[in-house]
Order: sequence, then C-alpha cells, then structure tokens
Amino acid sequence: MALLLGGLVVASAAEPPAAVPPAAVSAAAPNRDRAPAASPNEPWPDTFTVRLAALALLQTLETELLSQDSATLTLEHWCAAHRLAAPAKMVATRVLGEDKPVTAQLRQDLAADSAEPIRYRRVQLRCGERVLSEADNWYVPARLTPAMNAQLDGSDTPFGKVVRELHFQRHTLAAAVLWSPLPDGWEMSGAPRSSRSHVGGVLTIPREVLRNRALLTLPSGVPFSEVVETYTARVLDFPPPNMP
Repeated sequence: MALLLGGLVVASAAEPPAAVPPAAVSAAAPNRDRAPAASPNEPWPDTFTVRLAALALLQTLETELLSQDSATLTLEHWCAAHRLAAPAKMVATRVLGEDKPVTAQLRQDLAADSAEPIRYRRVQLRCGERVLSEADNWYVPARLTPAMNAQLDGSDTPFGKVVRELHFQRHTLAAAVLWSPLPDGWEMSGAPRSSRSHVGGVLTIPREVLRNRALLTLPSGVPFSEVVETYTARVLDFPPPNMP
C-alpha cells in the first residue's frame, strides 16, 4: 500500500523496499508524521532522469549532513532552500514511551562507566508540517549545563540548538543509504527498464531514505552524546525538478 502526502508517494513501512514514490507514509506506524498533509505538490514521474535527479539530491543532502556539525541546522537550511515551509524553522516533537536501552557499546562510545547516568531522548524533527527526520539521542547530562538539561527536559527544542553553545564537534560513526533511486551498476547497464519511458507512473519512495549515527564531542574531545538519525522521504517533498 502506498499513500500520497504532498506531491510524494511514499511506500508503507509494511511494503518491501522494491515497491518504491516520494511522500507516502505508513498509516500503521505509531507516532509517525501525524501533522496534516501539506498542500499537494505535483507528483514526481517515474522516469530515468527524475530518478537520477532524486539520487543527486539525496547524495547532496547526505554530503551536507556528514560535513556539518549540526544536523538540525543542515535540515533547516535544506528546508529553506527547497521551500518546504515558511518560515523554515526546525521543531523537535518529543516521542515518549519508546525508550531504547543503553548498551555496553554505547557506554564505551560515550566513555561512561556503569555508574554514569545516561538519558535518552527521541524526537521527530519537523519543518512546518513535514517530519524530515527522527532521532534517537543518548546523552550524558553531567557534561551539559543545568540550563541545557532543563531545556531538554521541558521543551521540544532540537538537541543541536540546545547544546550549540558547547561548540561541539560531530564525528560520524556510520552512514547508510536506505534507498537508492537507481540500482547498483546502473551506469554500466543503462537505465532501468521500468523508468526508460514515462507512461503515467509516479515515483514511489520508501518512508526512510538515509540513516546516520554520530558521536558529539566537546572541544576537548570528551564525548557527551550519541545520536542515530533517520531521514524520511519528505526531504524530497517539493515539486519535481524540471527535467528534459
């Protein structure tokens, strides 16, 4: 099953990745993109050139995310550049009741022994009505200021904005492309048969397209947070590029 949100067709989470348009979201997934749909955009046609454009856009976004210390500010810039909302301001909506455990590996990454408290925060990062990413964040409260901890506990402000004054650095631990518009080796085998010509088909994209895992450190090199960010198809929820 695929749903139409904005101008994107996004595959339901229950479907295999092969059944892939840009903004359909699983209706069955809890706490997922519950805001009203934005004004519909023109659907993206399923053609080779549009798939090539989608690939270039995702690679551009991933490059920006991996080269900047703040994913929040990178998404805010992306939102503004692609007119996803006005004003282009990222807001974090906390997701409660879905705490994930603190693993031994995570404690090792954070240089935190078994007695060190570690807090967990899960948020959806929205730009206007669009959920652009979902983030799982584990952090060491003792390495933040009391004011920062109070803001994290009592507000929906994105983590990156709360801790901005720490002048932190971001270190990528893992990066994964969850969906590619073109198959491996397409440059050697030519355009996929399904997209060589457009006969009214609409490009379908799975709900999750990118996932990054990173460690945030103080200028001294001491780690204070580990985050796993999953980016949704709604990062492409704008009118299709004007392709020949």
